[in-house]
Amino acid sequence: MSSGAEKPRAASSASRLAAFDYAGLALNIAGVVAGITIWWVLTASGAVGLPRPPDVLSRFIELAGNGQLLRDTAASLARVLAGFLLGVLLAIPVGFAMGWYRIARALVEPYLQFFRMIPPLAIIPLAIVTMGIEETPKIFVIFLASFLASVVATYQGVISVDRTMINAARVLGARDFTIFRRVVVPASTPFILVGVRIGLGSAWATVVAAELIAAQSGLGYRMQQAQLYYDLPTIFVSLFAIGILGLAMDRALQAIERRLTIWQERI
Repeated sequence: MSSGAEKPRAASSASRLAAFDYAGLALNIAGVVAGITIWWVLTASGAVGLPRPPDVLSRFIELAGNGQLLRDTAASLARVLAGFLLGVLLAIPVGFAMGWYRIARALVEPYLQFFRMIPPLAIIPLAIVTMGIEETPKIFVIFLASFLASVVATYQGVISVDRTMINAARVLGARDFTIFRRVVVPASTPFILVGVRIGLGSAWATVVAAELIAAQSGLGYRMQQAQLYYDLPTIFVSLFAIGILGLAMDRALQAIERRLTIWQERI
C-alpha cells in the first residue's frame, strides 16, 4: 500500500516541477518583452539617446547577412573557449592539490593570492609586449581570469568538506585515494561548478577588453570601430551577441551542474 501511495506523490512532485519550469520560462519571456517595450518607449520619446529596437534589428540583419557578425562572433568565441577551457582544466587539479596537501597549499597560495589582487586586464599590456599582438596574449589573459576564479572555488570546496564524513570513511577502512574520490570530489563539485561559471563570466569580460586594445577581429574590436563613427546600433548588436552567447553557455553549465549534483537539495 505504501509503495502505491508513493507513486502518486512522486508523479505529483514531477508535475509540479514541470509546471514550475514552464512558469519560469513564461516569466523569463515576459521579462524580456517588458524590457524591450520599456526600451522602445524611452527611445521613441527621446528620453534617452539610444538607438530604437527596429534600428538595432535592422543592423543585426545587415551584419548577419554580409557575414561580418558571424566572423566576429567566431573569433571571440574561439578565444573564450581556448582560454576558458585551459584555465578550468588546470585550475581543478591545482585547487584539489592545494586543498588536499598542505605542502602544495603553502607553496602555491602566495602566488595565487598575489595574482588575484592584480586584475587580468592590467596584464594585457605586459602580455602584448612579451607575446606579440597575435592570439597568444588574448588567450593568455582569458586563461588567467578563468584559472583564478576556478582554482579558488575548487580549493574552497575541498577545504569545506565536512571532516566528519572523512573521519567516518577512515574508520570504515577507506584509504586516502578512496576518500578523495568518493567523498571529497562529490562534496566539492558544487563549489567547482560555481567557480567555473564565474570563470566563464570573467573570460567574456576579459576577451572584450583584450579585443578593444589589440585585435583585428572579434565583437570587442567591432564595438571599438563602431565607437569611432558613433555607430550605436552596431555596438548594441555586439553587446547582444556577447550577452546571448554568455547566457547560452551559462545555461549549459547550469544543466551540467544539475546533472552532477542531482543529490543536492534545492529550493
